[in-house]
Order: sequence, then structure tokens, then C-alpha cells
Amino acid sequence: MNCRHCGTELTLPLIDLGSAPPSNSYLAKEDLGKPEKTHPLRVLVCEQCWLVQTEDHARPEDFFSADYAYFSAFSSSWLRHAEQYVKDMSEWLELGPHSQVVEIAANDGYLLQYVRERGIPCYGVEPTASTAAAARDRGIEIIEEFFGVTLAEQLAAAGRQADLIAANNVLAHVPDINDFVQGFARLLKPHGVATFEFPYLRHLIDGQQFDTIYHEHFSYLSLSAVNTVFAANGLQVFDVAHLPTHGGSLRVFAQRADTGTRAVRPTVAELIRSEASAGLQGRSYYLELQQQAERIRDELVQWLTSCREQGLRVAAYGAAAKGNTLLNFAGVNAELIAYVADGNPAKQGKLLPGSRIPIVSEAELRADRPDVVLLLPWNLKTELTEQLAYVRDWGGRLAVAVPKVELL
Repeated sequence: MNCRHCGTELTLPLIDLGSAPPSNSYLAKEDLGKPEKTHPLRVLVCEQCWLVQTEDHARPEDFFSADYAYFSAFSSSWLRHAEQYVKDMSEWLELGPHSQVVEIAANDGYLLQYVRERGIPCYGVEPTASTAAAARDRGIEIIEEFFGVTLAEQLAAAGRQADLIAANNVLAHVPDINDFVQGFARLLKPHGVATFEFPYLRHLIDGQQFDTIYHEHFSYLSLSAVNTVFAANGLQVFDVAHLPTHGGSLRVFAQRADTGTRAVRPTVAELIRSEASAGLQGRSYYLELQQQAERIRDELVQWLTSCREQGLRVAAYGAAAKGNTLLNFAGVNAELIAYVADGNPAKQGKLLPGSRIPIVSEAELRADRPDVVLLLPWNLKTELTEQLAYVRDWGGRLAVAVPKVELL
């Protein structure tokens, strides 16, 4: 395989998680008698531009289907994050009735609903029919297509260029990262701003967050790699900020390289130097994650087996993609975790891909009273610990498995 950005042949492995089905391809009960399609889940590192990337084994349409089941608005903390972002950007850029805000990968309208509330013209681009329909139900205009240069040029020609483009947790999801980034350079107004949020590669590796790797993530991003990709495709990074979301993320601020006038802040060079000092541009930095993932896998299986031997009933909460990566790598099924509860009705009544663990409502979790509830989306640990505090009323315990098994 060659690098998706620079074309260099890839020979440096980061991790091999075996084969698994797409992490958001939940099963209906009538699918139980059918075989599941699985793909190798292997990640490689480009030693030229240092873009970390999943091997190619399927088309994006296989992962982002019409019934895509990830809906952003089911996380209250993520809604608060989005609302604060809209407030901050609106005030900083002085956005108003004559502005245009666009979100790429608008999902269910979780963010643009706050733009619309402020009376700022906006629209979203979202290729998955299920989430696009939910956004339209919120009164958001959605263009139901994959984003790239072609669509950006069509929108620009129609007078729909943007003062602000938001791209939250989508940069990692695109197979043709060059075409995607070039689209932003076409769609931005001459002095417009684009912001990109994505889970930070250093947190993934340093925090042993291997379960954030799944097929829908084509890239795992450092600022150094993003800066290189952007510079080659018509964008200039002018600022960067650290965020606590998704286990630790970056928010990158970019402008058109040909017309942007904002000064590049020292934060950009400082973080790139920090990455170099930490070893992100050397082979050895990428060689330990495999062993760490195998340790976490083994600890989880041993703990779940011990719970079963003690007669403890274990359930899980959060039918998240990261949970599916973890469970499938560990070979865990309904013999060790009875079910997973989730607040998203689109997932309830289905089964997790691969492990085939049933997904139930939170009401069923309350009624069943399991001894232990494993929080699969560990990045929402604070929110879920508060939400599920009632588990302690019957003597139950909450737990996480990454970066180690821990009872909360």
C-alpha cells in the first residue's frame, strides 16, 4: 500500500487488530443467520509525511451506509461542546445574517442547530441518509453527498462559499484526504476560516487508546502530518488548540493559503517542535502500541472470566465504535457481557457487529440490575458516571477497560 497523501510505499506497522466487521454496522436480529463481512484492521505509518493510516480494504460506502447509526446529539457533553463552539466562533468572527456557516459531516444537526438559533445562514454536508434525515427534522438544510473538490466547486459556483466551515471528527474519516482538504480551499471565502477537530495521535499512542482505531477512521493525525497535508492542498494552518474531547483532540484553524491574512500563531510551531521531540518523526515511537493492546485485551478477558466464575453478571453501556474494536479484538461475546445498553433508539434491538451482543435500552439496564456495568465509551466516563450513578443503589459497580481494567 502507498500513502494516501504522498504516495510513499508504507512499510512501518503501527498495529494489527486482526479482522473485524465495520464498527458501526449494527446487526438486525434477522441478520443472525447470515455471515458478516469482515476486513483486516491494520494500521501503517508513512515515513515520508508521517501520516498514520488504515490499510485499504473496502469502499467508504461500506462504512457510511444509509442506516448509519452514529448520532452525535445523544451525548449531552458533546452538545455542550458544540454550543460553546458556535458561541465562540460567532463572536470571534462576528458572524451574522450576512454570513454563511457550513458544517462538513453535519451528522444529525447537533451543531448547526445552534448556528440556526442565532439567525446565521447555514447548511450541512452529510452523506449518510439516517443522520441527514435527523438534521432535516431540526430544520437544517443538508446536502446528502460525500464532500470533495467537485462538490465544493459546485457550491462555490452557486454563491455558497463560507465564512466558517466546521469539520468535527471527519478529517480522519476520509479515504482521499487530498481531495477532501482541497475542497475546503475551494469552498472558503477569501478570508474565511475552517476549523478541524480530530482525536490526537499522541493521545492514542501515549494513552494506549487502540480501541479508537476502526475501519471508518482512515487516518490518525498529528499536527505535523496535518500541516503537511494542508500546505500541499491550498490551506494554511494558523492556530491550534488542545481539547479534552474523545480522549484528547486537537482543533486546527486554517485559512486559504492564497488569500488568508491571519498571522500564524506561535502555537503551531511550538506543537510541531514538541511532536518532533517526542519522536513522532521516528520509527521507534510507533513500535509499542501492539504489545500494549495485547496486554489490555488479555487483562479484559481474564477479568470478565473471573467475574463469570464468581457468578457476577456483567453488562456494558454505550454501543460505541471503540467498544466494538475492543470487544472484537478480545473475542468477547454475550457469554461474558450479557448486553450493552445505549440511549440511541436506532441501535436498540440490534446487536453489536462481530460480538453479536444485544443492544437494549437504559430502562432494561435499570430493570436487570447487573453487578458490573462496563463503560465502553471511556472518553465519556465523567458524564456516564453521573448518568449511571443509580447503579450503585443496588450495589453495582461501574468499570472501564482502557488503558487498564478499573472499577470506578
